[in-house]
Amino acid sequence: MGARDTHDAEEFGTGLPVARTVTPDGDVILLVSGESTAARAAAHAQDDDLTAVIEITDVAPVSVPHRIRGRAWLAGWLTPVRGDDRAACAALLAERQPVGELLGMRESLDAPHAGRPAWMMLRLEVGEISVDDLWGAEHVDPDDLAAAEPDPMVAHESELLQHLHSAHGDRLGELGGLLGAREARGMTAVPLSLDRLGLRVRFTGGPAGSFDARFDFPEPVADICGLRRAMHSLFSAASY
Repeated sequence: MGARDTHDAEEFGTGLPVARTVTPDGDVILLVSGESTAARAAAHAQDDDLTAVIEITDVAPVSVPHRIRGRAWLAGWLTPVRGDDRAACAALLAERQPVGELLGMRESLDAPHAGRPAWMMLRLEVGEISVDDLWGAEHVDPDDLAAAEPDPMVAHESELLQHLHSAHGDRLGELGGLLGAREARGMTAVPLSLDRLGLRVRFTGGPAGSFDARFDFPEPVADICGLRRAMHSLFSAASY
């Protein structure tokens, strides 16, 4: 990205964001402590001359070998959110991450603490995106990030996978029967990921090691009721 100074996630380690979201234009809004390295660097930067890389690590919510499901790197230009954009960005953060702490943070965005605001909103104007996950490694167009919609299962995935793992491990093992010639008998089945299109299970403990299997739903699900029907169809197919 030219000759601009680059700051990576480790340099910003004292300022891990307490909340983040993506605007309709594809910018990433971060709420960080006003005392963080990121906030101080952005406050003293001239216009858009501060570049940064955000690294996001996706970890499976259940205990499974090779638990990291993917990583993403978003590179771009970091600036403080200023002027009229502040109220809109604060409202967007509060709407999408409605945690109690955030409500108080909104009130302290302009309250100085030792000469600095207690909290600062930063904007990353994304220029490059790289993803390495269960589907492979690729570059992503920033316009695709702006156009993307959250998967309807994202808010429930952790709880649902933990429930499947603790209460329905035997039923998950039966899904191995849908794999045809692939041998999963006697292996342990652990739910790895869940989205509107299907369920991914990791089979471990076999003589040849572990492998992942993807079980697609008959049709995309839009809510928990649709997910129950889809899971029932999967388990019913596996029981025959």
